[in-house]
Amino acid sequence: MKRAYKYRFHPTPEQAEELVRTFGCVRLVYNKALEERTRAYTEEGRGVSYTESSAALTLAKMGAPLDIVWSRPLPEGAEPSTVTVSRDAAGRWFVSLLVEEKIAPLPPVERSTGVDTGLTALLTLSCGEQIANPRHERRERRRLAKAQRALARKQKGSNNRAKARLKVARVHARIADRRRDYLHKVTTRLVRENQVIAQVIAVEDLAVRNLLKNHALARAISDAGWRELRRMLEYKTDWYGRTLAVADRFFPSSKLCSVCGTLQETLPLSVRVWVCACGAVHDREVNAARNMLLAAGLAES
Repeated sequence: MKRAYKYRFHPTPEQAEELVRTFGCVRLVYNKALEERTRAYTEEGRGVSYTESSAALTLAKMGAPLDIVWSRPLPEGAEPSTVTVSRDAAGRWFVSLLVEEKIAPLPPVERSTGVDTGLTALLTLSCGEQIANPRHERRERRRLAKAQRALARKQKGSNNRAKARLKVARVHARIADRRRDYLHKVTTRLVRENQVIAQVIAVEDLAVRNLLKNHALARAISDAGWRELRRMLEYKTDWYGRTLAVADRFFPSSKLCSVCGTLQETLPLSVRVWVCACGAVHDREVNAARNMLLAAGLAES
């Protein structure tokens, strides 16, 4: 399968100037190429292929090699099919290399788990374990607010405003990097430890976009990174020969007794522990995770 490897690099001032100039030309070049394709089809009745368009263009060349931080090696013998250079809002430069790679499935394991997402604990597993929510944005909120206030005081269009905007972007980048790193570690652990043939990893099919409409919780939900968590689980289970079973978003995982199957009519969000008529005492998140696993198991059967 195709897999991208992304590395940070540090261009010299001359290289950075050349890259910025190239970025500025991208839209113009694209529109010119599209115009030529349209003209060739309209006037000559022929199509212009990507190869023909590419041959007619001259891409920018560096006079010296880029100073790339090789944080991890490329697969042995890999030849990149595409190389993409980008710069983020914080002014950092990256190069992405797309390669063909054969990813070996992980060895089978006799274990399964249900997963309930939350805000107090990022994940609660059906075994009762809770994985902490580090709240990266919340930890950096004071620094972010200070940088945003400084930006608001700067005159629009000034160099000082550009510098202040960069400081805000760097705080956001720091938060995003930490969140992504944490989610990678959590999802990799879940995929490595849990098999899915008759067993499954279950995770709620949360409509995150709808949940973000709740202004009281939107900031905390965005900080938790539920959508990115789901995305990572999807492609990692696909890579490593695991199965991700997703329950319907309307499945009453919290209100359903995982022991006897009785459904509670109401269960306010403020209730964290409840007792079923059968006598079972449930932690809200643990019970939900167990129900997710049971539901996924039934679906697999």
